[in-house]
Amino acid sequence: MKLVIAATGASGSIYLQRLLDQVDATANEIHLVLSGHAKQVARHELGSLKIPKGITQHAENDLNVPFVSGSAKFDAMVIAPCSMATIGRIASGSSDTALLRAADVFLKERRKLVLVPRETPWSLIHARNVTTLLEAGAVVLPAIPSFYSRPASVNDLVDTVVWRILDQIGLPTTRAYRWADKTAGRAGRKKS
Repeated sequence: MKLVIAATGASGSIYLQRLLDQVDATANEIHLVLSGHAKQVARHELGSLKIPKGITQHAENDLNVPFVSGSAKFDAMVIAPCSMATIGRIASGSSDTALLRAADVFLKERRKLVLVPRETPWSLIHARNVTTLLEAGAVVLPAIPSFYSRPASVNDLVDTVVWRILDQIGLPTTRAYRWADKTAGRAGRKKS
């Protein structure tokens, strides 16, 4: 699979780090684009972002990268975390950076685009921008963890969101908690 993974300046760099840790760069072609502010936030929140071997990193303003053209075949793009400012720029069709142009290309080519906002609460402007992107075909997957798996650490909690991202781009992980029907086998049993 050919993937573009990007991050913007929203808090939540740990989502990016855990995603990079769980996508196999030996089995997939992975391109990484970070906005300048994403790098600052990652330094503040993580100390340093650890980019696994095999992942190709590109400058935010390099418009010569292959994934900014509709003629280049890529399977999916994830922006995690994705700031509301970036969501607004994508919704408006802005394409002045490689990250924004790639998102625009993925929408116009009807390719999988997954946006992972972490910001809360939302304003009406945020909600309208998200609606615009949903109507255009993007998947908006807010960084809202689940608790079914009884996460025991921050990484475990973050991974509940990362697993959903991986499912959306077609790279499910065997580590993901899967809800099972706890009532199976009880059908027909009468209550006493």
